[in-house]
Amino acid sequence: MRSKTVVWVEATIIAALAMGLSFIPIQTGNASFDLSLGLVPLVLYGYRRGLLPAMLSGFVWGLLNIVLGSAMKNFVSVPQIIFEYPFAFAFGGMGGLLSSKVQASLVNSQKGQTLRLIVLGSILATFSRWFWHFWAGVFVWGAYAPEGMNPYLYSLVANGASFLANAVYVSVVMVLLYNIAPRLFVPKK
Repeated sequence: MRSKTVVWVEATIIAALAMGLSFIPIQTGNASFDLSLGLVPLVLYGYRRGLLPAMLSGFVWGLLNIVLGSAMKNFVSVPQIIFEYPFAFAFGGMGGLLSSKVQASLVNSQKGQTLRLIVLGSILATFSRWFWHFWAGVFVWGAYAPEGMNPYLYSLVANGASFLANAVYVSVVMVLLYNIAPRLFVPKK
């Protein structure tokens, strides 16, 4: 019972850390471009604890964004807020799908395999989060597309750069963390 409590307490701490990192200003000229610093602790937590705890942590992070963050500045509709915050942020924990494989490759000292899995999980997490932003872009923000532009293309262009930047950013930071402190990827029993 104690170990489960530790996992869920860690989930809330990771959500709070991710939220704190959201307050670091990263200014871009494009409002749809978002470099999400909080994805790093969330993805790392997913490798340590697995899919469900990471998705719960992301969900809490999304709720914190509604209460404390920028969500209400971008409010268009309730479905838009639900898609872009609790759902999208929860799916940022999808790197946790590879948790057992990352753990096994760490135990077996398979550095190349571990690095591949870490990069794959980072891309999976950012893509999974982007998926929800993409659909919000189609159904909500597509109404703001330039006249005659397909809302699918508009959302792909508007959100695609953000996905690519986050996938590269999270992958690079995860690889650096693994090379500097691989013990961060192993949960304390």
